[in-house]
Amino acid sequence: MGKAEATKERILEAAMAEFSAYGVAGARVDRIAKTAGCNKNLIYVYFENKETLFTTVLDNHLSRVYSGAVLPTPDDLPAQAGRVFDFAMQNPDVMRLLAWSNLEAQAAEPAARAQARDSKVAGITAAQADGKTSSAFPPDFLYTVVMTLATAYTAANPFGTPLDPEATSDTQTLRHHITEAVRLITTPPTQEPAR
Repeated sequence: MGKAEATKERILEAAMAEFSAYGVAGARVDRIAKTAGCNKNLIYVYFENKETLFTTVLDNHLSRVYSGAVLPTPDDLPAQAGRVFDFAMQNPDVMRLLAWSNLEAQAAEPAARAQARDSKVAGITAAQADGKTSSAFPPDFLYTVVMTLATAYTAANPFGTPLDPEATSDTQTLRHHITEAVRLITTPPTQEPAR
């Protein structure tokens, strides 16, 4: 890794900590530069402005999600909800970053995030058409429900009680409740037997 790439990496790491704590509006470029051990002007050279830096940080940290490893798939929405829950519990700083992204209109949503959502909704639509997933709710609503249930207990959510990551049994019980709720919501009704 060259000197410029190493500096960019330090800036991105420092920006992650700053943005997850303060959001875009509260973050300070001079604090990011100080933490990264670089000149403040380099941040503008590499990333143009604070909003672009924020979007870059968010996009970098959600790349695993975009790849499909975490986002719900129509084939097994309950298991995917469990994976989203695991990701949310293991990455509280990313969840705070997402919360800031949703709260602050000046932070542009990364295009890959919107594309991933649209792709998953299309997959749920196809699964409903094939009878693999309940069609009691619209596909975009189901997607939102799965993601909301799976992330309800993060520190960034105002309604769920944040969990102690050390309380493994509580976390596993909650994970089970979430996957079971998703199973009940998404399982197609059984066919009535012929009479």
